[in-house]
Amino acid sequence: MPIRFRLRWIPLCATITVAAAGIALGQWQTHRAEEKLAIQQRIEARAKEAPLQALPPDSEAGASEFRHVLLEGEFVPQWTVYLENRPHDGAVGFHVLTPFKIAGSQRVVMVARGWAPRDVADRVRVPHPPTPAGLTRIDGVLRRDAGHVLQLGQADAPRPGAILQNLDIAALAAASGLPLSSLVVEQRAAPPDGDDGLARDWPAPALGIDRHRAYALQWYALAAMALVFFLVTGLRRKGNDRQ
Repeated sequence: MPIRFRLRWIPLCATITVAAAGIALGQWQTHRAEEKLAIQQRIEARAKEAPLQALPPDSEAGASEFRHVLLEGEFVPQWTVYLENRPHDGAVGFHVLTPFKIAGSQRVVMVARGWAPRDVADRVRVPHPPTPAGLTRIDGVLRRDAGHVLQLGQADAPRPGAILQNLDIAALAAASGLPLSSLVVEQRAAPPDGDDGLARDWPAPALGIDRHRAYALQWYALAAMALVFFLVTGLRRKGNDRQ
């Protein structure tokens, strides 16, 4: 029995709408993946550049992020703060951050010195890793912030030894009176005078390139399924058509 295609306007309009939306969203996810890939390539390129010997100005924070930096100065241990909800190898703990005053300058930068485990029996007890005294040389990578987790409740006011969920550099600068840079240094090596017990295998930025590509594929598949469904349901045997 002959088969012919029956065009129905309402299903056609619905198919065009769904297919157009799927293609548009797929293209957006593809574009996001390309943007994230460019960021990853920029990170890799900056990691290969010669280390900076000075802290860049705040105006160059974006262009300096992920650069290797070598700085000399002194820690300001009384203003050490602890960022909680930072797991490491499945264990709960803190990122320990201490201000670092640059030698020969009034500038101060927060140094993410490393990760330390939390005392599960006493959650308000903080670790006290030894802090190098006097002139110290640190080896690290510049970051625009110290990372961010979901803020639960109202943020606590910065104070010496505070346990914080996220680092608000402007608030910490106001509370401490320290002229803090907007940048953060992730310390990559133990102090030259010995290990302080902190873990420093910092995670790479989670760019989600593969996730964007997977989402794009799903949206393109939705558009294709809409077209296939429209074509299949439009096919009718000639003897079954009702004129």
